[in-house]
Amino acid sequence: MPHEQAADNTQSQPQPSQAAQSPSSGAAAVRVSDLWKRYGEQVAVAGIDLELPAGQFIGLVGPNGAGKTTTLSMITGLLRPDKGTVEIGGHDVWRDPVEVKARIGVLPEGLRMFERLSGRELLTYTGRLRGLPGAEVDRRATQLLDVLDLAGSQSKLVIDYSTGMRKKIGLAAALLHNPGVLFLDEPFEGVDPVSAQTIRGVLERYTRSGATVVFSSHVMELVESLCDWVAVIASGRIRAHGPLAEVRGEAPSLQDAFLELVGANRRQAGQSLDWLGGGAR
Repeated sequence: MPHEQAADNTQSQPQPSQAAQSPSSGAAAVRVSDLWKRYGEQVAVAGIDLELPAGQFIGLVGPNGAGKTTTLSMITGLLRPDKGTVEIGGHDVWRDPVEVKARIGVLPEGLRMFERLSGRELLTYTGRLRGLPGAEVDRRATQLLDVLDLAGSQSKLVIDYSTGMRKKIGLAAALLHNPGVLFLDEPFEGVDPVSAQTIRGVLERYTRSGATVVFSSHVMELVESLCDWVAVIASGRIRAHGPLAEVRGEAPSLQDAFLELVGANRRQAGQSLDWLGGGAR
């Protein structure tokens, strides 16, 4: 597979596939068409159409309950949509799942891992499950553990890892097979500043070499500092998408543009709380 061939040139950490390193101009890494998901009477995702450009750092942003996790779960094949199609690298996620899963890495929110394995054992298991040769798994795992500052904890059981360490070992597992597209759901949630900076450095290095990273977040400052391209989702619908500067428009910041797009500036949440403050009554 292309991503395994490209890994032979790795020096300090796994690099993305050759296809990802040289995306054609205007190429789409992910194509989403008329995507729907309902839970009973509740519509979680309401007809999303989206093309995510290859070779960029992409942010999917929205308030809590906007449909970000549901959308990412359907895009990555973790949740079957009620309607719609998703293509990654030209392959349909549901018609050709084996080919798609070989091309993507996923770090979902609330990732469940084999906690009774050590960090290195988890990477070894993941790599062999992906069909990588044992020696190559060892080489890549050693590099990832070193870059993500987990080398000193590689023999420690995952159940004893902190939140930040779990996010980092989950990221290592998602990167191990050298995917062309990496999907991350709230990768910085609950992570301390040191771990967050480490994760950020790896992701920036990864996208600079031509890979595509798609991550969800509701922290606008983080998205604005990292992303080239953003999509704003609210109530299961895309409200705006495109290069960061275009979505931000004339607003002072992405935060201001986001609040306007989701209608938060029109709410008067505090006007009825005349009882709040001054001690108990």
